[in-house]
Amino acid sequence: MSRGRDARLIQVSPTDVAIPDKLYFRIGEVSELTRTKAFVLRYWETEFPSLRPVKGKSGHRLYRRKDVELIFQIRRLLYEKGFTIEGARRHLASDGKNPAEQTHLFQPPLEVAEIKAIRQELQTILTMLSQKC
Repeated sequence: MSRGRDARLIQVSPTDVAIPDKLYFRIGEVSELTRTKAFVLRYWETEFPSLRPVKGKSGHRLYRRKDVELIFQIRRLLYEKGFTIEGARRHLASDGKNPAEQTHLFQPPLEVAEIKAIRQELQTILTMLSQKC
């Protein structure tokens, strides 16, 4: 799906988004392209050191193509992969080379056997404490 001859496609699930071929984008344009609210983009600027749009003469934020592509990456890590802000920051800093160090938002649930073992240990401790009193 191409939206013009001068646009490049960026893979975003489930559809492709065409980024127009121009030097700078205003925050409203980036917000619309990435489907991310402007206040979220401003917050991400404080959390991700590599996301630094330049300010124009009027003081407005001007995002470059690489900033827009980075925003797509951040959005995918946070919203689709379940990373925390810190985990996404580390992932981007390491270029995703060490997935073992990634901090995910959701932890896998404990297995039933693990829960039973913990419960048994707690009951043993409770029995020991009740006998001393």
